[in-house]
Amino acid sequence: QGEALHWLACALYVACRRSRVPTVGSSPMEGNGVSLTRILRSARLSLIQFFSKMKKWMDMSNLPQEFRERVEKLERNFEVSTVIFKKFEPIFFNIFQNSYEETSKPNRSRKQRRVPCSVKDLFNFCWTLFVYTKGNFRMIGDDLVNSYHLLLCCLDLIFANALLCPNRRDLLNPSFKGLPVEFHALEIRASEDPPCIIAMLCELHDGLLVEAKGIKEHYFKPYIAKLFDRKILKGECLLDLCNFTENSKALNKEYEEYVLTVGDFDERVFLGADAEEEIGTRKFPADVPGEKTAARAHMECHLQQHFEKKRSFAPSTPLTGRRYLREKEAVITPVASATQSVSRLQSMVAGLKNAPSEQLTAIFESCARSPLESIMSRVKEIGETFCCSYTQSTDEQPGSHIDFAVNRLKLAEILYYKILETIMVQETRRLHGKDLTALLEQDLFHRSLLACCLEIVLFAYSSPRTFPWIIEVLDLRPFYFYKVIEVLIRSEEGLSRDMVKHLNSIEEQILESLAWTRNSALWNALEASENKVPTCEEVIFPSNFEASNGGSGFGHLPMMPLSPIIHPRVKEVRTDLGGSLRRDMQPLSPISVHERYSSPTAGSAKRRLFGDDSPKEMQMEKILMKGTKLTIAPASSIGAENMSVSPAQTLLTMTTTTGPGEAGQKVTIPLHG
Repeated sequence: QGEALHWLACALYVACRRSRVPTVGSSPMEGNGVSLTRILRSARLSLIQFFSKMKKWMDMSNLPQEFRERVEKLERNFEVSTVIFKKFEPIFFNIFQNSYEETSKPNRSRKQRRVPCSVKDLFNFCWTLFVYTKGNFRMIGDDLVNSYHLLLCCLDLIFANALLCPNRRDLLNPSFKGLPVEFHALEIRASEDPPCIIAMLCELHDGLLVEAKGIKEHYFKPYIAKLFDRKILKGECLLDLCNFTENSKALNKEYEEYVLTVGDFDERVFLGADAEEEIGTRKFPADVPGEKTAARAHMECHLQQHFEKKRSFAPSTPLTGRRYLREKEAVITPVASATQSVSRLQSMVAGLKNAPSEQLTAIFESCARSPLESIMSRVKEIGETFCCSYTQSTDEQPGSHIDFAVNRLKLAEILYYKILETIMVQETRRLHGKDLTALLEQDLFHRSLLACCLEIVLFAYSSPRTFPWIIEVLDLRPFYFYKVIEVLIRSEEGLSRDMVKHLNSIEEQILESLAWTRNSALWNALEASENKVPTCEEVIFPSNFEASNGGSGFGHLPMMPLSPIIHPRVKEVRTDLGGSLRRDMQPLSPISVHERYSSPTAGSAKRRLFGDDSPKEMQMEKILMKGTKLTIAPASSIGAENMSVSPAQTLLTMTTTTGPGEAGQKVTIPLHG
């Protein structure tokens, strides 16, 4: 299938990356110094085609999991770079003159003179500076948000040099909103500090100001100073006629060495004249009407798969198959989506501390035994484990800086205490003041809740540390983690649509595979119940079953439910009908958190996964308007006149009255599912 040369390129890449070259006075160097870009250019194979074929080659060659994870990481790096480069172009030409396609005049003099850098040269230099800095700060390249803010720092530096460098202000776009007031003055004193446009760039291009400034002050500025110390960058002005050419050559040389020794993917490929062909995004001319070649159709298929995948970085849900559906917010870029997720998360915890509030502390003190000390100790222990794992380098992930780990942990702790307080208030109301000591002393409940909060934070930052990384780090079984997901969704209304979808995908991932692994806690639970697996009737509402063969009751094996039990927040995400439903009409889950984390009755096969399934208590009455009453209840609890229905079915009854003591009309409708 396909050209033999392309498969040979895949085999050659594997051989090059798995080889070790001896070095003088140090350990052997992994790889033999042959870059992926060179292999692909020789084989005339695009990057997108390479990743597609490489997956098939790894399956055919039965390569180890470690190598597969390396290729997956490489592909994600390519996807992040593709997204950021698409943002880089419009931002750059918003700041600088849009004369990228300028034509250079032929030099008629025999003596070669240095010419000032053009906008195109500046464009290439800025991107190379970004990819080289990102490569050396692998912890910043950890997620899309950090990488994007690093790009803004590079643009800020180049802007300052263009502004303060003599006779280089012609590179700047005079309509850029970040220009200083005195820009049109005859000169700007070089002694003045260059203006910082980070705030303006964040405002115009979906950035987070606090995080961007943090990366600039703590990482970018010290690293640029280090490049000057190493003589890679020279001169007071990077764009000066005497300095720019040498700076550009030195920077490209350093990056080439980095690609050969550390990295696989040369991100300067976006700058080349053949970029579209090498990446796999070639624009085909509309030259042959009505005729589409097989090669063109094959290429378009690869492009469609790649760009639909990398557009949002949203995980697919295995059971519902949503990976086959297009995203709805097509106008939102991945960078905007990521920064909006972080901004939404920060707004959820704004003004809160990573400690119990006064109300939560009062709930703790009202218990028979205050769990405050044990909860604080547990949070500290989990936090230390998380930071240690987040900063530790592995074969799959580079270690991140401790500052990033502490920042992620702090957000998760604030979210944990916020949601815990909401859960406790809800449980106090549901249990009518019953003592909550038993629940608050449940170690699995707290570990699962904090792990879920950490997962939300990692997802918001588009971290490659995807689920099940967090439960592996915290040594938490998927079976127990599953229990807390609905509890969290029900308790936190501020979760975005994408966050709820992400938690839904984790639910399905656990149900599909993780709950059935060899060491799953599910087997212990079944063994404790003497291998008596609950039947469908015991764990699913009777109203979700369809009467078999038109009869009034169920057989031993009921038909499949018309619709599964879905929490209103999840239903809102899946169907987009949530907005049309009044919030006070949306039922809560019938099981309390206390019941969810309580041990079942000894010897009972019924696991009470969804609480008491008796329909007798499940009757809801609502006065819609004066004289009109709406009742929703199982058929077994209300009479259904002249109607053949199953006792397990749910009936909707509307009663109207015309006046005091006068009988009105009554309409009863059986509900299915």
